[in-house]
Amino acid sequence: MRSTSSEAAPSLTPAASLVFTTLLSHGPLTRAETGRRTGLSPAAITKAVRPLMELGYLVEGADDEARPTVGRPASLVWVEAGRALFIGIKVTGDEIIAVLADLCCRIRVARHVRLTDREPEAVVPAITALARELLTEADGFGVRVRGVGLAISGDVDRAHGVVRYSPFLEWRDVPLAEVVGAAIGLPVTVDNDVRALTVAEHWFGAGVGLSNFALVTVGAGIGCGMVVHGRVVSGAHGVAGEIGHLSLDPLGPLCHCGNRGCVEAIAANPAILRAVREATGKDVTSVTEALDLAHSGDARVGEVYARAGEAIGKAIGSLVNILGPERVIISGEGLAAYDLFADGIRDAFAASAFGTAAQCDVMTRPLPFEEWARGAAATAIQSFIGSETYEE
Repeated sequence: MRSTSSEAAPSLTPAASLVFTTLLSHGPLTRAETGRRTGLSPAAITKAVRPLMELGYLVEGADDEARPTVGRPASLVWVEAGRALFIGIKVTGDEIIAVLADLCCRIRVARHVRLTDREPEAVVPAITALARELLTEADGFGVRVRGVGLAISGDVDRAHGVVRYSPFLEWRDVPLAEVVGAAIGLPVTVDNDVRALTVAEHWFGAGVGLSNFALVTVGAGIGCGMVVHGRVVSGAHGVAGEIGHLSLDPLGPLCHCGNRGCVEAIAANPAILRAVREATGKDVTSVTEALDLAHSGDARVGEVYARAGEAIGKAIGSLVNILGPERVIISGEGLAAYDLFADGIRDAFAASAFGTAAQCDVMTRPLPFEEWARGAAATAIQSFIGSETYEE
């Protein structure tokens, strides 16, 4: 069965989209509990779920384990995860990670492809080839692929599917959704990689049930995704949450954005490696080498990581002071060094957070790179069900 079949996707009302999203994140739920969570009346719930059940996206049945002492077991509604598949693709500076995920964003297949050329003329064909490979995999499941999500670092215009500027890839104004969509014949959603990961955490991860939280990523860059009143914030210009470009020291190291002393210029992996080379005089070219030096007791390298932790902690403190989130989740490949900069983060956050803002739950959540591709798949699911969870 061809995964690109033209069978119509559900056309959802705002109420149906809200119910679908609620069941994705919190289901299975009774209709009554769905109504309480969404604020919809029983009649509105019935109207919302009926077409989705008819199309097989929702299922209702008795929960025998929840059988009360007297009477019938509770009747629950849940999302039929295997009803549709989605492709999520994350592009880094040297690799493409792709996943095939079901409707509940559970990864069924994962693929990695190395990149030797970052030019769009080389990367876009590699993306489409990988998408086609996963379409073939989907045929084996006998389920249609309904959309593709692409996650790219930098300034990404999701509404128009354009990568405005990606510093790591050195791309400018690449109409990625249009080009990839034309090549594979499926709807394509393009979003900033941290925002995409935030969508996945909001619906399926450590942000489930929270109306206000932030995701801070550390690694090749310093990123931040924000959820405010249950909506992922992109901002009027699509670059909300760029705490990596908070300038902490006007006399500090030069950042690729043109300013000095940005959090990213102090605490991102490339900045740490540069500072380690300057401090030791050694030709340290990888994070692993830097970590080995720090763990061997080299105080000069330890101080580099301490400064990085302080910068991250100050940035999180500023974020918490402005937004007042319930939780800040720290993730990204940079967590490999968390033992080295944890004290710096904790102390700087405590000093920066104002009053009761310091009570914000700051937690770490290590995630493999496949989770970033899963975030891309989550944006494709979001587009598929028409979920209005972004705001400027």
